[in-house]
Formats: sequence, structure tokens, C-alpha cells
Amino acid sequence: MTNAALLPEVIRMIDNGHTVTLPLRGYSMRPFLEDRRDKALLAAVDTLSVGMPVLAETYPGHYVLHRIIRMDGDKVTLLGDGNINPEYCSLSDIKAVAVAFYRKGRTAPDRTDGWKWRLYSWFWTRLRPIRRYLLFIYRMLWTRNHN
Repeated sequence: MTNAALLPEVIRMIDNGHTVTLPLRGYSMRPFLEDRRDKALLAAVDTLSVGMPVLAETYPGHYVLHRIIRMDGDKVTLLGDGNINPEYCSLSDIKAVAVAFYRKGRTAPDRTDGWKWRLYSWFWTRLRPIRRYLLFIYRMLWTRNHN
């Protein structure tokens, strides 16, 4: 099922008070989160702040799970941890927040308000000027070990 078909239903469930565990697709949150390996636990938006991973609709039918890197009034700038170029949306385009991630097949989640996620986030967001090179090295090692 495509994201364009699945995610509106996920958003409806979240709007009705449920949390949803969603398998991740794509590489935009590398190196911490991997395509088809990890899952996100999504919940309703309560409060938003810089650094939070959110599900947003950046244009009709196109959804991303990226970190908020800037908020200026109604305008929000998003950046996937594995991306170089930001994406933009408005506050109303943010449909859910990721409150935890299930990584590497584990049954215990890494909560986004927990020490592990916060430590990772603190380091990774400060490496933005050199992330391009770190991601290149990571991709080279990852594809060598998983092909």
C-alpha cells in the first residue's frame, strides 16, 4: 500500500485518540533509523519544538517523517537526519509526532524523550556541517555489509 493511501488512515486513527506503530520506509532518517527495519510510534500533536521528529504533509499526498529544525510563526523547516536539503510546511501540515522508535527488531522502544534519543539528537544535529561526509561513509559501509 502506498503512503498516499495508508497515511490518511493513520492520521484519522491518531486524530481519534489512538497511537499507531508504522513501519518506516525510506532513508531520510539515517543513520539512526533504517528503511524497512525500524518502526515509529506516532501520536497526536500536543506541543511542538525544535528537534522533535514529526509526520508532516509537505505537499498534498506527500508525507515525511523528519525532525523540526526551525519554527518561525506558522512556518516550519524540517530536515531528515539522512538528508542535506530541508523541506518546509506549516504548523497545520504536521499530522503526528513520533514518541518512540522500535529499532533493529527490538520490542522495547527508544522513546524520543529518553536519554538515548536525546543524546543521539544532541550530537547529530550539531554535526550538520559535516553530515554529508559522514552519511557518505555510512552508506558505503552499510551497502557493503548488507548486499
